[in-house]
Amino acid sequence: MTINGWLQIALYCILLTLLTKPLGGYMTRVFAGERTLLSPVLRPLERGLYRLSGVDDAEEQHWVTYAIAMLAFSFAGFVVLYGLQRLQAVLPFNPQNLDPVSPDLAFNTSVSFITNTNWQSYTPETTMSYLVQMAGLTVHNFLSAATGIALAMALIRGFSRRSAKSVGNFWVDMTRCTLYVLLPVCIVVGLVMVWQGVPQNLSAYTDVTTLEGGKQLIAQGPVASQEVIKMFGTNGGGFFNANSAHPFENPTALTNLIQILLIFSIGAALTNIFGRMVGNQRQGWAIFAVMGLLFLAGVTTLYWSEAGGNPLLAHLPVDQFGGNMEGKEVRFGIANSALFATITTDASCGAVTSMHDSLMPLGGMVPMVNIMLGEIIFGGVGSGLYGMLLFVIVAMFVAGLMVGRTPEYMGKKLEAKEVKMAMLAILILPLSMLGFTALAVVIKPGLDALSNAGPHGFSEALYAYVSATGNNGSAFAGLSANVPFWNSTLGLAMFMGRFLMIIPMLAIAGSLAAKKIVPASAGTFPTDGGLFVGLVVGVILITGGLIFLPSLALGPIVEHLSLHAGKTF
Repeated sequence: MTINGWLQIALYCILLTLLTKPLGGYMTRVFAGERTLLSPVLRPLERGLYRLSGVDDAEEQHWVTYAIAMLAFSFAGFVVLYGLQRLQAVLPFNPQNLDPVSPDLAFNTSVSFITNTNWQSYTPETTMSYLVQMAGLTVHNFLSAATGIALAMALIRGFSRRSAKSVGNFWVDMTRCTLYVLLPVCIVVGLVMVWQGVPQNLSAYTDVTTLEGGKQLIAQGPVASQEVIKMFGTNGGGFFNANSAHPFENPTALTNLIQILLIFSIGAALTNIFGRMVGNQRQGWAIFAVMGLLFLAGVTTLYWSEAGGNPLLAHLPVDQFGGNMEGKEVRFGIANSALFATITTDASCGAVTSMHDSLMPLGGMVPMVNIMLGEIIFGGVGSGLYGMLLFVIVAMFVAGLMVGRTPEYMGKKLEAKEVKMAMLAILILPLSMLGFTALAVVIKPGLDALSNAGPHGFSEALYAYVSATGNNGSAFAGLSANVPFWNSTLGLAMFMGRFLMIIPMLAIAGSLAAKKIVPASAGTFPTDGGLFVGLVVGVILITGGLIFLPSLALGPIVEHLSLHAGKTF
């Protein structure tokens, strides 16, 4: 570890903190329907979209109606994206004449992109046409991100409203998010990306002759437009197989900084929105602090692990080896690679600048744990905040048990329904992660896809289902997942991780919105200070440890111990 590396991490933390409040304030005004700087241009377009679709922006929805609208919209998106992939050979903007995508891969990819996972079992530049990349994948990068943010707003309204029967309007929330938040940022930053060297064209791939006299086919296309939304919307699906390690996706140090800021920006801003809407910004900063502490713990562990290097290569001079550089871009180095890997798995992004399969065992465990916890550390757009608030409900229930008092949060009594729904949503994740992993490591179709034996092979399988269920999309690269068994089961895991968690969460939002706000009293537990932050962090770590420690012991932990005993896998 170096001072320069720590300074880069510190700079990132400062910039993110400075960005949180202004972006949170702007988004609060957007979702409240208040006038913003962009209103003169976008408000007429917004009204036109409502008239065209028959939506009344003044009419709000019960949580059940909100959930049905979200599910119907997601299903329609799945059907359209599946059709685009299956028909791509006869559709335009296919200069490489790519074949139709196979049924199982089209199913996997469609579920992946409507759930904001963007898991890719394929090589994008040799599988998907420009039309599928633009009209299919990029469009769903916007829509799945807007859906997640809308769902978070519904839960925030549950805490902030009193005696209300509605939690907002899904169509209005999604439209405003896309028009006023996602599109403007993506247009501006997309132009910056083009300036920095990211391609944005519809040209055919280029045949070149290398300096050695060999032939190489260089893929290009509409990259910049997809690159920005994949980061800002925490989607993560790369235009190229190498993802953000590819120089066409991430060519400079500036683009790398922009990308990691984009990944966390909305997740951080939502904590500020929460504080503003409940009438106390300190509440939002308390949630921010919980996320920040867990983030710092993760990046410190990962940086320490990778900077320490491989003990089996310890005989090499330190100035020659300098840590574990396997699977990393020299232009980013260990510090930035560790920072990016932590950020992308704290959020449900999944974009990578280094290969997680090449991380040291404990280093590889950090991204895995980040996702196992529900990617609540700033997290995906929307999903990070509502996942964290589910843990807050559990933490306040624990606090109520300790003092013999009915738990409450933001003046709302947390009764049996809210606690049961919160636990149901939280437990859905390990059910999918551990259940599918157990199946994959005992049957031949699952085992055949693993390229490593022993604990590292187990980690490959575990990471895949953790990533799919957590809607992250990154992977241990040794897994050959583009086969029917893995495409089908990973698709089911993505579906469970997204929608089976959302329904209980929306039920909580509806229940809380209908309750009156109870005035604070001398016995009210303060939720804007250090004691609250420590309680929530403790509940998250204890819950995660009890559920996932046995599986981690079978994978990265035993691999770490074996490595120090001189055995590799």
